Amino acid sequence: MRKVIFMFSLAALTLTSCGTKKKLAELEQKNKECQDLLNSTTVKLNMCLSEREALEKQNEYLKKNNSELINNVGNMTTLTQQGAANIEKALESIKEKDLKISRMQDALTKKDSVTLALVTSLKSSVGISDPDIEVNVEKGVVFISIADKLLFKSGSYVVSDRAKEVLAKVAKVVNDKPTFECMVEGHTDSVPFTGNAVLLDNWDLSVKRSTAIVRVLTKDLGVKPSQLIAAGRGEYVPLVDNKTAENRATNRRTRIVVLPKIDEFYEMIEKEMKKQ
Repeated sequence: MRKVIFMFSLAALTLTSCGTKKKLAELEQKNKECQDLLNSTTVKLNMCLSEREALEKQNEYLKKNNSELINNVGNMTTLTQQGAANIEKALESIKEKDLKISRMQDALTKKDSVTLALVTSLKSSVGISDPDIEVNVEKGVVFISIADKLLFKSGSYVVSDRAKEVLAKVAKVVNDKPTFECMVEGHTDSVPFTGNAVLLDNWDLSVKRSTAIVRVLTKDLGVKPSQLIAAGRGEYVPLVDNKTAENRATNRRTRIVVLPKIDEFYEMIEKEMKKQ
């Protein structure tokens, strides 16, 4: 009986042991699966953490970049406003320059008309029509150039009788403007002067001719001495080269330079323009 009981107990223990091993194996399998799942989840978590860290860094970079962009936009706005102001100033400056250029061009056009009117007026007022007498206006100065053949004999500084008639007309111009100064310039050709022991060279001849004209204007024609300046230029300011007799005759001349005061000169111009 005891033997039978022992056999039944052993069989029950054996069956119980087999069931426990099976359950243990199942638990171990589940534990393994859970461990694998944990490991996989840990890896994914670490990846997510790394991605989050990268995203946080990128977010910080974007925030910083956005702040810099906002500052740059502000700076660009300031620069744009300043650039617009500079462009406006530049355009105003260009307009002013264009206006000045336009005025200068108008003044040059007016000057040409005024010069013609003034020369015509001077010639008509003194009755000068001889081709050997030229009247010009340059830079506010009146030039009356008289060929020496109308004033002197060759190599002489004695004023001829015919010259006094011409100089009387010049004196009328000077006397009409008592505040003007007049410079009498003597000019010669390049042929060396050898005809008179008193004169050393063409310098002397040109000065002597200038002073001779001044004496006629003051003593005979009533021009105030304080208005006159005597000057000799010799052969050194020729109008043409001295290669031909005709050219040398052109260079032998006396030039009377009328030097008006600027305000009176423009007053005279205005009067002449009104006449036109």
